[in-house]
Amino acid sequence: MTTTDSTDPAAVGADRSAEIDPTFHDDIEGYCGRLSYTAGDTVELHVSTRADRFEIAVHRWGATREQVHTASAEGVYTPAPTDADSRGCGWPALMTFKVDPSWRSGFYLVTLTAVSAPDGRAVAHAGFVVRAAGERASALLVLATNTWNAYNTWGGASLYTGGKEVSFHRPFSRGLLDRPEVDRDDRKARPARWGETPDADGEEFQRYRIANGYAPAIGSTGWFTHERRFVEWAESEGYRFDFAVSSDLEDPATVAGYDTIVHVGHDEYWSAPQRRSVEGFVRSGGHLASLSGNTMFWQVRLTDDATAMVCHKYSAHETDPVVAAGEPERMTGMWCDPLVDDPEWSLLGAGSAFGLYHRFGNATARAAGGFTVYRHGHWLFDGTDLRYGDLLGARHGAVGYETVGCPIDLDEYQLPIARLRPGMPADIEVVAVAPASSLGVGDYPKSISALSDQGDLEFVAERLYGSTDEDALARVRYGNAVMLVCRPFGESGGEVVTVGTTDWVFGLDDDAAVQQVTHNILHRLIG
Repeated sequence: MTTTDSTDPAAVGADRSAEIDPTFHDDIEGYCGRLSYTAGDTVELHVSTRADRFEIAVHRWGATREQVHTASAEGVYTPAPTDADSRGCGWPALMTFKVDPSWRSGFYLVTLTAVSAPDGRAVAHAGFVVRAAGERASALLVLATNTWNAYNTWGGASLYTGGKEVSFHRPFSRGLLDRPEVDRDDRKARPARWGETPDADGEEFQRYRIANGYAPAIGSTGWFTHERRFVEWAESEGYRFDFAVSSDLEDPATVAGYDTIVHVGHDEYWSAPQRRSVEGFVRSGGHLASLSGNTMFWQVRLTDDATAMVCHKYSAHETDPVVAAGEPERMTGMWCDPLVDDPEWSLLGAGSAFGLYHRFGNATARAAGGFTVYRHGHWLFDGTDLRYGDLLGARHGAVGYETVGCPIDLDEYQLPIARLRPGMPADIEVVAVAPASSLGVGDYPKSISALSDQGDLEFVAERLYGSTDEDALARVRYGNAVMLVCRPFGESGGEVVTVGTTDWVFGLDDDAAVQQVTHNILHRLIG
């Protein structure tokens, strides 16, 4: 949320990689003219390279990687402009190719290779989605590309390092789309094995990413970190999805005709049109599977030409011009901010104001990394043999590093129930819970640079309760991550399943219970 990773080599050991300019780490960089296309569209590949020639290979990345296109072209080097982070690179399209009608909907990785690169850093990646044309699948998987862009530091600032507008027309930071598979070192909430001391300060993560020249964002977002894991598992299990990206949902027609929308990992940044499309879909009977943490926390606006995304975040109530213009509901701050007054929990049944971090810094640093099961007879747990009090997902730290929760009471049977807040659905079934906490100044991992004058704890307390006194801070310090089911628009609307953690997908590797719960969600909502 607030945090950015330190790049100070002294914090994690000096390394040559820490000195490499992250804006042009490799001898080739590139981006696609758009993030999504349909059959027959022309993909424009904007490239800058120091090599005389470059090659590309395009793969659909599902259960396996399937090569669909190769080509080569002459290279041209074009420096990145100083405002590439906010205005884009403006590089020429050195290559174009058409989306063949035979290409299935999915995520397509473009591997760019500089021929005879002088120092060996010859490979970079771009990517795009092919949307469905004609007959549609039952479910639509929406990749959280708004969040990828928010964390992207290529060309200068991200929304975490002072930027208020970030361009889609620039490369993604190294490692966001593809990198070698490792066990745990690329995770913000690195699971501790038996007898290990938890890496609460994130030192292992920093050592790994700096040694390999990766951006801080690889621990927070990106195709390789989250969506890729879900797609590899789900397609290998026989599920079929159509694909879209965050900005596609600006058009409500994108979701028409589906039974279910699925989003996974870290889907933090939503525009108002994107949200209205999903709400309208659920209101009319469609279902939503939210396997994501810190979901829908910030409202964003796309620029008129949809090439960049605006979010003022912590200063929005003071700096976003829509507030002074008398349109506070459009403010690019928290959805739950009183000025916007449209909290994410009205759709999801949960929000990060009620629980944000798990196993991160001083936020439950030594917690189990799993959900404690309460309502073991619920359909979510069919076929798992999970019982009351069992842990779900702890093997691979499926709870972490960011979460969503809801205020909780215990009913007469000592089972958790939602303590309803204004806007929350009346019908919420809380089935499993894990402790979570907000972080204030001094609570973040030592390897992380947080805001100098406040943390998430102070910010949320001030915006929701108008104060950072002891009582206000206490109201937002402790919370939870939840698994719940709700119907935000009553029985006439669809069902929403919220599994409130960014790292749920890591359990899909070989945790049978996490796999079975995910099967149960997909079988019920997709049919």
